Amino acid sequence: MVNRTEMIFEVSMQTFLIESIGIIAGTLGVMAWLPQLREVWIEGLHEGISLPTFWLVSTALVLWLIYGILIGSISIIAANVAALVCILSLIVGVTRLRRENQID
Repeated sequence: MVNRTEMIFEVSMQTFLIESIGIIAGTLGVMAWLPQLREVWIEGLHEGISLPTFWLVSTALVLWLIYGILIGSISIIAANVAALVCILSLIVGVTRLRRENQID
């Protein structure tokens, strides 16, 4: 028979492992945006980037963030905040570059 302390430890360990998987997945997801950020902010390239698509992705990330807050998942919250920062940074960068190109 399992005592209460062992059950709490087992649940805590399961939660830790689940959140760890979420943190790894979130980190990989954010890393996927790094080449795009480099192209926009360092190389000044913005061709082929669809701002409506980025706004749609941003909306989805906000909804995932709300979901993460509601269920209390640190990994979902952290991953979506980081991804939102990347996406919003890309939107700002692309908008800035396109405005500069219109002036030239």
